[in-house]
Amino acid sequence: MATAGFGTRDRLLAAAQEELIGGQGHLEMQAVARRAHVSVGLAYHHFGSKAGLIAAVVEEFYGRLDAAAFSGAKRSARNWADRERQRIAAYVAFHYDHPFAPLVIGPLSRAPEVLDVEIAFTGRQLAAGARMLQAAQRDGIVRDDIDPDLTIALMIGGIRQALIGALTSERRPDPTKLTDDIWAFMAAALHLPAKSKATTRSRN
Repeated sequence: MATAGFGTRDRLLAAAQEELIGGQGHLEMQAVARRAHVSVGLAYHHFGSKAGLIAAVVEEFYGRLDAAAFSGAKRSARNWADRERQRIAAYVAFHYDHPFAPLVIGPLSRAPEVLDVEIAFTGRQLAAGARMLQAAQRDGIVRDDIDPDLTIALMIGGIRQALIGALTSERRPDPTKLTDDIWAFMAAALHLPAKSKATTRSRN
C-alpha cells in the first residue's frame, strides 16, 4: 500500500511539472489528475491545494539540484578551487538539462505559492556557501578579510542572474563558456587565479 501511495505522489508531481511547463507556470488540478490517471480528489489528498502541489514540484526540483551540485555531489578534484569549479559546472549543467529550470528561476520564483520553498532553498545555499568559505579561510585558501556571508550572497545572486539570462536567451551560451565566466567572476571575488590546471566540464 505504501509503495502504491508513493507511486501516485510521484505521478502527480511529474504530471504537475508537465502542466506547469506547458502552461508557462499555470496549472489546473483537474488537468494534473487526468495526466496522472488519478482522481482529482486524490490529488487534493496528497497536496491539499493547487498551491501545495506547485510548491511540492518546485521543492522536488531543488532537491534534485542539491543532490547534483551540492550536498550529494561526489567530485574528484586536485584542490579546493577545482572542486568548486566542478560544482559550478554541475550547477549549470543541471539547469541546462532540466526543462523545468527556466520556470523555476524565472516566473515561478516570484509566485506566492513557492515563496517559502524559495526562501528555504536560498537560506540553505547561503549557509552552506558561508561555511565553505569559512573553511577555505581556515585552510589559507581564501583571504581572512573577506566577509563570507556578504560574499556568498553576492556570488549566489550573480550566478542566478547569469543563469536567468542564459536560460531565457534565444540562443543559450555554451555551457562550458558560461561555467568559465561564472568561475572567473567567483575567482575574482575571492582573489583566486581564474584558471586551474583541471579541465572544466559542463556535464558530469
